[in-house]
Amino acid sequence: MYEIKKKKNDIREKYKGLRAALDRDRKAEMDEKICNTFIGLATYRYASTLLMYAPKSDEVNVFPIAERALRDGKKVAFPRCIPDTHDMNYHFVTSLDQLEKGTYGLLEPTADLPVYDLASPEPAACIVPALVYDKKGYRLGYGKGYYDRYLGQFCGSKVGMIYSEFVIDTLPRGRFDLCVDFIVTEKGLKVKQ
Repeated sequence: MYEIKKKKNDIREKYKGLRAALDRDRKAEMDEKICNTFIGLATYRYASTLLMYAPKSDEVNVFPIAERALRDGKKVAFPRCIPDTHDMNYHFVTSLDQLEKGTYGLLEPTADLPVYDLASPEPAACIVPALVYDKKGYRLGYGKGYYDRYLGQFCGSKVGMIYSEFVIDTLPRGRFDLCVDFIVTEKGLKVKQ
């Protein structure tokens, strides 16, 4: 267990540095390609609900997907962290203006907004951030376990979004680590291998 944790932390530090060093113009181009690819997929077309994330400055900027989804009449929700339990709930927004600085300095929806019901029968897709993915769709995040806990209960499509150079052959993983269904990069769709 300790060995896996150490390997994960080493990989985490390496990719945090690589991501921070990305050229801003190149990053913006890659973000646009990733968003356009996702919007063109059947997963986007058929999902009535999109569970998004509010990106940090060095993560894939998925706000254009949220804005397009709202214009297309889809329901859009963002996570709100519960630090005591490392759980999170997704709250529906009708505007990105309903996001405010919250846990870990991330933008979160206000607590009074309606919560997405995990038992909802409507088709949904969850866009999952990561520092790095492997070719099987496993992710390495920041190590708090919020997404693994949540995705263990989520029945919709799980979509990873990341830059192609942050998809590696394999990641160390523990028994609670979950994978996404597929990954979208600036080079297109990557199906799990």
